[in-house]
Amino acid sequence: MKEAVNPFLPSYEYVPDGEPHIFGDRVYLYGSHDKFGGKDYCENDYVCWSASIDNLANWRYEGVIYRKEDDPKQVERKILFAPDVIKGKDGRFYLYYSLAHSSIISVAVCNEPAGKYSYLGDVSLADGRVYGTKAGDYYQFDPAVFMDDDGEIYLYSGFCPRQEEDELGRKYVGCHVSKIEDDYLTMKSEPVVVINRKDDFYDETRYFEAPSMRKFGDNYYLIYSVRLGGLHYMISKYPDRDFVYKGRLHSTSDVGINGYTADKPAYPNGNTHGSLIKIKNQYYIFDHRYSNASSYSRQAVAEKIYMADDGSFKQVEATSCGLNDGPLKLKGTIPSYIACNLIDGINYKEKEEKALNSLRISQDGPDREVGEDQYVSHIHNTCVIGYKYFELQPPTATTTFTNSSKSTNMTLNLTIRGEAKGKFNIKLIYMNSTYENEKICFELNCKNETWTSFNTDKFPLIEGEIFAIFFRYEGEGEFEFKDFSFKKV
Repeated sequence: MKEAVNPFLPSYEYVPDGEPHIFGDRVYLYGSHDKFGGKDYCENDYVCWSASIDNLANWRYEGVIYRKEDDPKQVERKILFAPDVIKGKDGRFYLYYSLAHSSIISVAVCNEPAGKYSYLGDVSLADGRVYGTKAGDYYQFDPAVFMDDDGEIYLYSGFCPRQEEDELGRKYVGCHVSKIEDDYLTMKSEPVVVINRKDDFYDETRYFEAPSMRKFGDNYYLIYSVRLGGLHYMISKYPDRDFVYKGRLHSTSDVGINGYTADKPAYPNGNTHGSLIKIKNQYYIFDHRYSNASSYSRQAVAEKIYMADDGSFKQVEATSCGLNDGPLKLKGTIPSYIACNLIDGINYKEKEEKALNSLRISQDGPDREVGEDQYVSHIHNTCVIGYKYFELQPPTATTTFTNSSKSTNMTLNLTIRGEAKGKFNIKLIYMNSTYENEKICFELNCKNETWTSFNTDKFPLIEGEIFAIFFRYEGEGEFEFKDFSFKKV
């Protein structure tokens, strides 16, 4: 059976700002749609992907569900930003979205969750005025829509940059919410603020954008992103007031874990957007990560997350296995692009230098909807590439984790291209502290413009033990890393 990895969609697909929802027996992912090599956020039309709730490793492309041209507004920068979807009381599906810099929330409708949506209208006040078009209106951005158990519909929104209003006088107040009539377009009243902006805005817990609402049990969970520190959340007993901050849920850069910070992350850091969902009996956090040293080529990732008895969640780390049912098995070829840690080691002083030279996940060729070939690129001295987690075989009920456990001699096959000479140091870090971490020093001498295989010397690997693997390069030149595989010897 196919295993799930992060990113969980094909490597050529760039769907950030993910909002997962279960309709029937499938989970559907709605999000923005970035373009590989793009020059702006969300340059492509909305697409949808879905998976059976019984198999989160097998995602199906549902196709384009809404195009920029489907919105009738004539604007200079016509880009579809982060959407959200609810199933209406009439059985139809309503997609809420905004165009770049419009401060208007628009709605499209469809008879099925992943069909072709049609423009319905713009969210307006009871007098018919489109909200977000007048000075003094709260700035609308990143809509999240939620229908409560009693059928009440809530629309969350809000952007909170450094300034307090935009050029037209619309207010950046934080996160706000309004109730929506059963026509899915009309506000019952003007929005009210649920998360106020603070003077000390750049504190790592402050609301920035990307609200998302979920309800588990009697608690309402308001998920949001901070400037550079991942997804955070608040809890309340009400959907529109009294929210209390609870902590960070996830950061694709592991900000807040193992000493990593927004300035010194475990993976290239940037904006984020995602949400919680319960699939069968397991909770998951959906998010996105950067690739190609760019804000404009983001990919969907997800992790298992666990609720405590008091309803709270503890931050989970970024991994390569994500939606998988446990660590990845050492079978077949492992693509390098599932790296969850990328640490460059160079402190770039200029953004232009970083964009040109920094360690990254990349691909050959243009943006497309078929053909996986992502790899790790721009590997140079002191770069670290990490993967979590693997196991040689699943532990059995009789497995005892002691230093006398069985080990197997292995080699690693690496596929590389470029021109570099140095040491590609490999470290296996066992999660059970009774084991000594294994260090493998691989002498690399590569002068190849095409992908070429290299093998390490043999090394022991403990059976039944979960481990992470980290590659660190020390030497001259620069190269690219396509994949690796383990082989018993």
